[in-house]
Amino acid sequence: MKARGLLIVLSGPSGVGKGTVRKAIFDNYTNEFDYSVSMTTRPKREGEVEAVDYFFRKKEEFEQLIEEGGLLEYAEYVGNYYGTPLEYVNETLDKGRDVFLEIEVQGALKVREKMPEGIFVFLSPPNLEELKNRIVNRGTDSDEMIEKRMKKAVEELKLIQYYDYVVENDTVDNAARKIRNIIESEHLKVTRNLKEFTEIIEELE
Repeated sequence: MKARGLLIVLSGPSGVGKGTVRKAIFDNYTNEFDYSVSMTTRPKREGEVEAVDYFFRKKEEFEQLIEEGGLLEYAEYVGNYYGTPLEYVNETLDKGRDVFLEIEVQGALKVREKMPEGIFVFLSPPNLEELKNRIVNRGTDSDEMIEKRMKKAVEELKLIQYYDYVVENDTVDNAARKIRNIIESEHLKVTRNLKEFTEIIEELE
């Protein structure tokens, strides 16, 4: 029977470049994992595509899923819900495929409680000034929202202790390479491969 896939969780402050790094990982490597598209109630930004960037849902629809237990995690962030559909994640992992989640810090910590076997990676900015520049240059937030995001970022940086790895997003290529190396290393762990090799030894004895 094929081993259950790995759950890889990429998280970090808003504006740190999670989506850009995730896209680089998927575009520039031969991937053996699937991206789990998150669900949100925030408005769709220009250029975003339904079921590719997010599943965009009304607040009422999202809250119904919460009641039905249909989300692996969910969080409310600056007035909008974000969450991860549970059914898709479990079905993919059971097929032996890795699942890659790109989610907010609050959501990542909830996933850690339910699935501690996951691989949790915190994407950090080089410094707070650079983080603010990235948020400003996106051109999608008001001054008030930018200040809210910066205050939230400081709070989220304090939670890095609950992650397995931290990767600085100095450049997109560097960050993507390091995260890919982490995933490959996790697949090579003895604990993950012990059952297979035990079966081989038993056949030879």
